[in-house]
Amino acid sequence: MDICRGDVLVMKKNHPCGCNRMRVLRSGMDFKLRCEGCGREFMIPRSKAEKNVKSVDTAERETIKVIKDDMNV
Repeated sequence: MDICRGDVLVMKKNHPCGCNRMRVLRSGMDFKLRCEGCGREFMIPRSKAEKNVKSVDTAERETIKVIKDDMNV
């Protein structure tokens, strides 16, 4: 599964605050995620995160890439 920094993961289960959208802050053997609802940051093993992902929203990543490309011009 191709998950990069800046992606928003829509999880199968909600966070205790009620939100199911998590932003990826770091990826590798594990992920550092931030809840979009309450802002809580936590680490989760890659295998567990990939199993619990419903969908990946990469629109944020593409927007950041376009902004960076514009700055380099």
